[in-house]
Amino acid sequence: MNGSKQPWDDVIPLDERETYALAGLGGAAGFGKRPALLVIDVQYRSVGSRPMPIREAIKEYPTSCGEPGWHAIAHIAALMWLFRKKKWPVIFPHVAPKVGQDQGAFSAKIPGIMRIPPEGYDFVREVAPGSGELVLPKTQASAFFGTPLATYLIGAGVDSLVVTGCTTSGCVRASVVDACAMNFKSIVPSDAVYDRSRTSHAVNLFDIASKYADVMPTEAAIERLRALSDDHIKDHKT
Repeated sequence: MNGSKQPWDDVIPLDERETYALAGLGGAAGFGKRPALLVIDVQYRSVGSRPMPIREAIKEYPTSCGEPGWHAIAHIAALMWLFRKKKWPVIFPHVAPKVGQDQGAFSAKIPGIMRIPPEGYDFVREVAPGSGELVLPKTQASAFFGTPLATYLIGAGVDSLVVTGCTTSGCVRASVVDACAMNFKSIVPSDAVYDRSRTSHAVNLFDIASKYADVMPTEAAIERLRALSDDHIKDHKT
C-alpha cells in the first residue's frame, strides 16, 4: 500500500497496518493492458431517488446507501467517460428482480433486496448503460457467479478490471475476490465504491488492498489509465 492517506487509516490501528506490511501484504499488482470497467449495482435502490442521509434513504429503499452512493456517482461517471472515449468495455452487473421460487440463500439473508418497487431497479441516469454496453443480471453478490462475465472478458481480451459500485463489503468485494481467483488484475477506486457503513467500507477496502486488488482514489486511477492508454499506443506504433 502506498504512503498517501487511505480511507482505512483512521479505522485500522497503525500497529496492525505495520504488521500487514511486514508480512508482505498490500503490494501493488499493477494494471494490465486491456481493462474493463465494472459498474456494480448502481441502481436507485442502492442510492435512493435523490441524495439524502442514510436513515431517510432506507425509508424509501431499505437497500439504499444514501449520500455515499451519490458521492461515488460523480467518480464513476468520470471513469465511464474515459473508458468510452478509449472504447474499452463498460459492463453493468446488477441485481435483477427474482421471479417465482428463485429466492436463494442471498435473498433469504437479505430479504429486502428482492422487495423493491420496479423503479428501484432502474440504473441511475448519470451512470446508466449506453448503447451496446453489456448489462449483466446477477442473483448473487459476485458479478462472476452464475453469469457469463468471465467468458465475455476472455473473449474481449480483457486482462484487468476497474471495479466500481456497491457495496464495498458485499458485491464489490465478492467480485474482486473472484476476479483475483481467475487471474484478472483489479483496481478499486476508493471513492467510486460505496457502502451503508463508513467503517465497513474502510475495513473492506483495507482487506481488498491487502490481498486482492490495488486501491487508490479515482483521480490516481484515471492518471494510470491514461498512461496505460498512451503506452499501448506507443507499443502499437513500434
